[in-house]
Formats: sequence, C-alpha cells, structure tokens
Amino acid sequence: MSKRDYYEILEVPKTASAEEIKKAYRKMAIKYHPDKNPGDKASEEKFKEAAEAYEILSDQTKKQKYDQYGHAGLGNNPGFGGGGQGGFGGMNMEDIFSQFGDIFGGHFGGGGFGGGGGRSRRVNRGSNLRVKVKMTLEEVANGVEKKIKVNKYVACKPCNGTGAKNGSAMNTCSTCKGSGQITRMSQTILGAMQTTSTCPSCGGEGQTITDKCTSCHGDGIVKDEEVISINIPAGVSEGMQLSVGGRGNMGARGGVAGDLIVVIEETEHEFLKRDGMHLFYDHYISFVDATLGTQIEVPTIDGKAKVKIDAGTQSGKVLRLKAKGLPDINSYQRGDILVNINVWTPQNLTKEEKKMLEDLRNSENFKPKPNRKDKGFFERMKQYFE
Repeated sequence: MSKRDYYEILEVPKTASAEEIKKAYRKMAIKYHPDKNPGDKASEEKFKEAAEAYEILSDQTKKQKYDQYGHAGLGNNPGFGGGGQGGFGGMNMEDIFSQFGDIFGGHFGGGGFGGGGGRSRRVNRGSNLRVKVKMTLEEVANGVEKKIKVNKYVACKPCNGTGAKNGSAMNTCSTCKGSGQITRMSQTILGAMQTTSTCPSCGGEGQTITDKCTSCHGDGIVKDEEVISINIPAGVSEGMQLSVGGRGNMGARGGVAGDLIVVIEETEHEFLKRDGMHLFYDHYISFVDATLGTQIEVPTIDGKAKVKIDAGTQSGKVLRLKAKGLPDINSYQRGDILVNINVWTPQNLTKEEKKMLEDLRNSENFKPKPNRKDKGFFERMKQYFE
C-alpha cells in the first residue's frame, strides 16, 4: 500500500516552519489520541500516521531527503527505525509517547484526556503531477538539470487566485462564522454528544464568494503551461521517483500547490548494460589475439579505456575496471565496469587457413588443459558482488 504525503497528513504546506509543523502535529495528536477515541482503531492508525509524519518532518536531515526524493529517499527506514506493517514504521504507542510525549503539554495527564483543540479552516491542496523524464547513462552518471514543459493548474491572475471577481474581498461564511466547521449537540442514551463536521456552506474554507471571477469561474485556478527546471542527482535508476515540492497543480482559491513527481526512464546505451552501480560490456577478440595477447579499447561513461589482454586468455574471462561504473545515489561509492572476454571462433576458412590449423590440431600446445582450480563462470561473477 502506498504511503500518504507527510505534509498532507499534517495538513501543512511544504513551506511550513518547524514551529508550524510542530503545532500541526500537536493538533492531530490531540484529535486522534487514544484517550479521546477509546477502542477506535481508525483513530489509532491516524494517530500513528501523524506521529510518523512528524518524526520525519521534525528531523532536518530526514526532511531534506524526503523533500527531494519522497518516500524513496528514506529507504527502508522511514520512521522509528523500521518498515513495519501498516506503513507506520512498526511504531507502537510507547514509541510515540517516549519520543514525543512532551509535545502534548498539559492536554494528556495520567490516563485521561484533559482538553481539546480547535480545527483550522481547510486549505485546498492541489493535486500532484507525474511526469516521465528520459535520461542517458551519461546523465545518470553525472547528474543533470532538465527543463520540462508541463500543463498544470496555476493561480488565476485576474483574481490573484482568490476566485472573487477583480480580487474583491471574500466574505466570512455566515454559517460557520469563518471556522470552516459546524458543531452540533445531540442527545443519546449515553448523554449529550458533540459532533463536528465540515461546513456545508463554504466547504470548510470559512469564506464565501459573492461575485465570482469570470476567468476561473470562482475556482481561483486556470490551466496554463509552465517550464520547470529539475535538478536530478547522479545515480538515479529506472523507475525511481523524485518529488519536487510545490510544483504540481495549484490548490483552489488561495490553496497550496501539490508536488511534481518525476519518474526516471533510462535510455539504453549502445554498448554498456547496467546492473545497479555496475556496468557490463561484452568484447570479442580473435583466436590469435587470445593466444598471443593484445590490447583493446573498452567504452566507458566518459570515453574509452585501454585494457591489456594477456597471452593465453580464455573465453569467458572477466576483467574489472574499478570505479568506472555508476555512483550510488545514497553514498560515495561507485560501481565497476566488468568486461566479459569472448574468443571469436572463425566460421569461414580458406583452404590454406584450414591446412594451417590441421597442422596444429595435434600439437600438444593446442590441446585443452583446463586448470581445475580455476573458478567457473558463476564463481567469477559472484566475487564482483561480494
């Protein structure tokens, strides 16, 4: 199951300050606290979800990785040191209270719930955009800045994104008095019960429009083209998703923009094949070169490398060009280029060539004498990945 956006969980924009993130988490924690919602599994899961979001966004290092790469940037260790079931890092209530207990202040004391928190007006968040970006192996190796043109919702200029004609003032909703929610009291067999729901008049925004903008029809957003520059780091791979905060569709009526999700597509290299950080290259040499030895040129990311082939080289020998492969996006390591040597067997021989080989057929030096101690193909390949 895919994870929800951490900013969406806490209902804050990506530009939110550390204090705003803390305040938003405190509000969510109070709302879904188990003491306030006894036996409610859905509230308990939302309580955990909010705690994981805060654990990431309150840590500057983790927040930077998340802002740049999304959930993929956190690897298998999203929050509270694990990747447990349910998408909440395997955390439990003890984890949350031991790490963030002080954030609740005086609202939770002993075993009971001692207070509540009001909910702010709803802020419309625009949807995320997904784009595919093709990259060559050279671009993957070095990183690149890509400029892409996207069709997206942007703030309407005539009304400055408010949805009101000529940018006129918005009216405070008369139903909810600007709070974005309405509260009702009802009598049940358990006594009086208070319920809070989104205001039906303003949709939770706390404001209404009397005279709508004719350009956006009151939505505050219109379709337009935008050229966006994306800095893609070295070491990305096929299918990896990068998140560019705030460059998706703009939210309606003064809302916040969603994210731009960049999906990496690799174009196939003419000679080199990729496997993680490592690159593979198949090279064929003649029977004579394998016997006498030679020097070959191997294509690399940044040019060519000369490699010596020893006399007596057998087909299937693997040569290693250390640190000539691709960088690891999460470390300073770099992969290798592995050159698989294949000895080409002639297929069309002249009479003279056949006679020469016939003369050599029974030569003792031309009879196979494999060294039983030599590693087989799988053993040779395995050593490069240990």
